Amino acid sequence: MEFDLFREYGPALLRGLSVTIFCWIVGTACAMALGFVLALVQRGVSARPVQWILRAYVEFIRGTPFLVQLFVLYYGAPMLGLRLDAMPAGLLGLTIYGSPYFAEIFRAGLNAVPVGQIEAARAMGFAPATILRRIMIPVMLVSALPALVNFSIILTKETVILSMITVPEIMFETQTMMAETFAFAESTLVLALFFWVFVETISRIGRRLERRATHYLLDRS
Repeated sequence: MEFDLFREYGPALLRGLSVTIFCWIVGTACAMALGFVLALVQRGVSARPVQWILRAYVEFIRGTPFLVQLFVLYYGAPMLGLRLDAMPAGLLGLTIYGSPYFAEIFRAGLNAVPVGQIEAARAMGFAPATILRRIMIPVMLVSALPALVNFSIILTKETVILSMITVPEIMFETQTMMAETFAFAESTLVLALFFWVFVETISRIGRRLERRATHYLLDRS
């Protein structure tokens, strides 16, 4: 192990680390937001054409590799007049890729809300928006939290694919270090340790949120 390499490439690796975390946070947040909107439309709009379009979108995105979707956005979109730099294309790609999965998680969570609670709220004269905000969303988030955390962890690992379109995240900087020094063991070790720590941190946060969510449900009952 040539640990002196980390002194030379440390700043670049730290920059790549910050870019990876930024892409994960923004991509996950946008994918969750879009997925939640898709779940609400799937539940609230009964028109068949809308349901067919949403189902086709979900199945197509889930059925194609993220790398292919990213290449279409970055290399294929300019043919349609849409030119994106690497970073916006990467963030948009993460959003599109993650949204169908989050939509299905949210949809399952909304379907898990006890019908009795919704009917009781309607009997008390609550408006649909109030029922959604005060009853359905809290219960849905509690039941869907483990799946949300799990897929968020999956997205951390998908960020490495952004290096294929030259987004300067941790994988890109690690590959640069490999190409210039041939220090494959050191570079791979850095990459593996980072993702292990990153995923473990998210997992611990998720478990803490699950405990709080359980206490929340017990307090409501």
